[in-house]
Amino acid sequence: MKRIAVVGASLAGLSAARALRAQGFAGELTLVGAERHRPYDRPPLSKEFLAGAVDADGLRLETDTEELQAKWMLGVTATGLDTGTRSLLLDDGTRLCADGIVLATGSRARPWPGGDRLAGVHTLRTLEDAMRLRAALRPGARVVVIGAGFIGSEVASTARGLGLDVTVVEAAPTPLAGPLGPELGAAVANLHTDHGTVLHCGVGVAGLTGADRVTGVELRDGRRLAADVVVAGIGGVANIEWLRGSGLDLGDGVRCDSGGATRVSRIVAVGDCAAWYDPAEGGHRRIEHWTAASERPAIAVATLLSGGRAPGVAPRPPYFWSDQYGCRIQFAGTVFPGDEPTVEAGSLAERSFVAVYRRAGRPVAVLGVDQVRLFTRWRRELSTRAREGAPQ
Repeated sequence: MKRIAVVGASLAGLSAARALRAQGFAGELTLVGAERHRPYDRPPLSKEFLAGAVDADGLRLETDTEELQAKWMLGVTATGLDTGTRSLLLDDGTRLCADGIVLATGSRARPWPGGDRLAGVHTLRTLEDAMRLRAALRPGARVVVIGAGFIGSEVASTARGLGLDVTVVEAAPTPLAGPLGPELGAAVANLHTDHGTVLHCGVGVAGLTGADRVTGVELRDGRRLAADVVVAGIGGVANIEWLRGSGLDLGDGVRCDSGGATRVSRIVAVGDCAAWYDPAEGGHRRIEHWTAASERPAIAVATLLSGGRAPGVAPRPPYFWSDQYGCRIQFAGTVFPGDEPTVEAGSLAERSFVAVYRRAGRPVAVLGVDQVRLFTRWRRELSTRAREGAPQ
């Protein structure tokens, strides 16, 4: 291969470009990015950047001395893919041909239906989103966050740290029950009430009120919450619509094997848009976390450069972290219904603990709250088990 195109210029795309050079690819390398910005770090958008503690320059992912010898096409969106010729159609009319393609188009925040018609309604995914939300978090603003997932919880934490009145609405009976299970999800969610954030669980949102600007949130049980700022933290949508009709296997993301290879030769997918096959789960799954976007591209690049042969290195178990109300929350692994969590150290009441999830007696996941050292030890064990179970 003499020419490789990376579609997507955020963390996953940058990581793929770095891996290509590190693994010996010396040919023509092009990165296509829909945003005008060079790659930047997204996790601080809901925390340090939103609070004003860092500026945009502090989000840069590239080092001052980094030189990938790549062509950057920024502010350009891919609109189509011809897999027969491995050519990309871009919205500026350009047709970009390549011998190999890395798909890293990520995801976008799921908007609240009709929210774009009201000022004061926000989602948080891009630097521009964060700049608009930061400007809206003025003194005295009443903030309602829809969704008690990690993004919504981090925004709530930041807004409370700025001294604002914050309410979080979660339709599920227990926040974070999906990734953490009901018991430990509730334990983590107690951080909200500990710090003065009002939390409403088990009730959905009927709609938003206001003419030109949002004034409130109507709940399905009839209550109305006054709001000057509404933030929808209700998940993400993979940016794969442009790939329909290309011949790739699409579902909730671009379906790949366990090495990142798609069903089309010399095309791999990484990051939030990719649904890799997980042998342990027996299905495809998108991993929308920073660590996956940082680590998995090296595996996918090895697959691409070897002609589609997976390198036999299993990805580490999914890992994410979240900083809320001064606490560091870390999770590694995957929890299924019926997995049994056991608190190994610390106390739920003190909001400092490590809990290990077991399936048929075997550790499959670990949750840590303000227990970084012990959590790291358990995470290392999970990674060792994953490597030992990798196909050779």
